[in-house]
Amino acid sequence: MFLIVGLGNPGEQYLRNRHNVGFQCVSYLADRHGLHFNEKQHKARLASGVIRGQRVVLAKPFTFMNDSGQAVAALVRWYKLDPASELLVLYDDLDLPFGTVRLRANGSAGGQNGMKSIIQHLGSQEFPRLRVGIGRPADAREPKDYVLGNWSREQADKLPELYARVADAAQTFISDGLTLAMTRFNASDQPPKPKRIARPADVTDTDPALKSEA
Repeated sequence: MFLIVGLGNPGEQYLRNRHNVGFQCVSYLADRHGLHFNEKQHKARLASGVIRGQRVVLAKPFTFMNDSGQAVAALVRWYKLDPASELLVLYDDLDLPFGTVRLRANGSAGGQNGMKSIIQHLGSQEFPRLRVGIGRPADAREPKDYVLGNWSREQADKLPELYARVADAAQTFISDGLTLAMTRFNASDQPPKPKRIARPADVTDTDPALKSEA
């Protein structure tokens, strides 16, 4: 079976934040397959079912972003999964242009606190992840305000296409494996990656809550 986790912050006020694109994408995937987040387990809301012939659990941790690892590690243990092949984490990335999708087999957190927490609680960086590009602010806003802000009207118009691309990539991972998914969806026809800008230390340290829900 597979565990597909979208990262975000719980609560209506964060629903449309760029930082919640992981939640948004996993919700889209659930809707596509008629699955519903009607279960609660290990500090996460779950939707379970079958996608492309495989048993799949979709998860949205309600620990707030910075403590996502509590839920993810507990679910991995509960379902007795191999994170290196049966876990996929979806999350936002400032350093990828808006609309870009990038899959990787492993690696560091890259400054993303949700990923830092997952790596800490799993005790390993060896698990697949799908980074969803949200771009950087074109104006003088602080990156932290941009990340925790809602999508612009122009971005919102393009979200259905982005969600569909992420869902397609997740489905390919489930049915055909990570290597083929990377080949198909890390394609060069996506927006070019800009020159990397150093990430301010406080960008991901200002999520709405540092403590998980009780």
